[in-house]
Amino acid sequence: MLREFRAFIAKGNVLDLAVAVIIGAAFGKIATSLTEDVIMPVVGSIFGGLDFSSYFVLLGPVPEGYHGSLKDYAALKAAGAPVLGWGQFVTVVINFVILAFIIFLLVRYASKMMRRAEDAPAGPSEVDLLTEIRDELRKR
Repeated sequence: MLREFRAFIAKGNVLDLAVAVIIGAAFGKIATSLTEDVIMPVVGSIFGGLDFSSYFVLLGPVPEGYHGSLKDYAALKAAGAPVLGWGQFVTVVINFVILAFIIFLLVRYASKMMRRAEDAPAGPSEVDLLTEIRDELRKR
């Protein structure tokens, strides 16, 4: 069973998948940083605040004993207050759209490269090469 497992892991497609997952996770962090650190501050400043992800609507009463700010989304959420975090949702949606667009561009580029490889003229077949070699040997 251990040999079979080792053979399974050693297959190229399993290793390729593992590499893709690791690179995808790292790329997801880059896209998240682009969204949270570059794009959303600009969007937030357009709407009047820099931290767009903290926009929310308080849906019910604040729990008794809460003494923090009523404008602090993270603190209200941690205290168990019913909040609708629409700013965070918009941030996540924009992050997804950016990531999906970049993946679309990568797939589009890869498809173009594969089409170019398919359209490239094929070299001579083995039979053609062997025929040429035979004819050259006959000439000598």
